[in-house]
Amino acid sequence: MIQDLTSENFEEVTAAGTVLVDFWAVWCGPCKMQSPIVDAFAEKHPDVTVCKVNVDNEPALASRFGIMAIPTLAVFKDGELAGRKVGLSNLEEIEDMCK
Repeated sequence: MIQDLTSENFEEVTAAGTVLVDFWAVWCGPCKMQSPIVDAFAEKHPDVTVCKVNVDNEPALASRFGIMAIPTLAVFKDGELAGRKVGLSNLEEIEDMCK
């Protein structure tokens, strides 16, 4: 199940384990293309927590992590940013990021 992240729950959700965060927006065409790939990753990898941040609703989070373009995928491991990729990613690229 993919969770929506906000400023209120971000620290709690990303604190433990591997967490993939998809920074996106409703109006973003590439984000719409990224979404089913992220969904497929979440289904295939139940050991990874998968979350989304709507940058229009959460500008403080986007600013905090320097999100300048979307979609941006970020991987957190035990609360620390471990990797980031800007632009459309395929399933294999996401899997490599989360290793």
